[in-house]
Amino acid sequence: MIESIKNRRSIRKYKNQEVNPELLNDLLSTASRVSTIGNMQVYSVVVTRDAEMKEKLAPAHFNQPMVKGAPVVLTFCADFNRFSKWCEYRNAQPGYANFMSFMNAATDALIYTQNFCTLAEDAGLGICYLGTAIYNPQQIIEILQLPKLVFPIATITLGYPDECPSLVDRLPIEAIVHEESYCDYTREMIDKLYAYKESLPENKQFIAENNKETLAQVFTDVRYTRKDNEFMSENLFKTLKQQGFIL
Repeated sequence: MIESIKNRRSIRKYKNQEVNPELLNDLLSTASRVSTIGNMQVYSVVVTRDAEMKEKLAPAHFNQPMVKGAPVVLTFCADFNRFSKWCEYRNAQPGYANFMSFMNAATDALIYTQNFCTLAEDAGLGICYLGTAIYNPQQIIEILQLPKLVFPIATITLGYPDECPSLVDRLPIEAIVHEESYCDYTREMIDKLYAYKESLPENKQFIAENNKETLAQVFTDVRYTRKDNEFMSENLFKTLKQQGFIL
């Protein structure tokens, strides 16, 4: 499994081959052995196979082609609805309509998502993680009919790979590991840690295509702008209030 993780790739093209429901259920069940806050398992996953439903979901994910092209689309959700109802039906008063509970459920959901992805890839399947689940949560909530205290956290497209893209770069381990306490980065350290990423031909092409001076500018001015982040932040909090996680 270690080698599988070292060589993992995001797969955006899939074979016209169904994913066996028994295999998928086994992977989802096995993934649930992952750590969970208070053993509450405050997450759920919506499995989408129907072509019409994938068509509806596609705009929420900026119409990325793998949403309609993958045999299966999985929407992993933070879910305090189920646990709260269990409490109510057992003469207990749930107190989970708050942001702390959302954070707990979101953490649970992401840990479960990653465990599932690791298992799926080890079984020969390909996945692509779509961060757009939290960019357009309202659309997904409406399409999947998510009730109060349920919130989409991650979307994964799943199927058998029909491509083998090159491995993308990663920062060296010393960029992310801090011994005993956090050691802030000097200018010299940043230069060293990002030197390889900035030297790659594909990233230099990225800079040229976007008419920028540095790779960092591509991120700040094109891909993840302040304006977009502030707009999506406002929408995120609005939807969290709609779903009952913020009063």
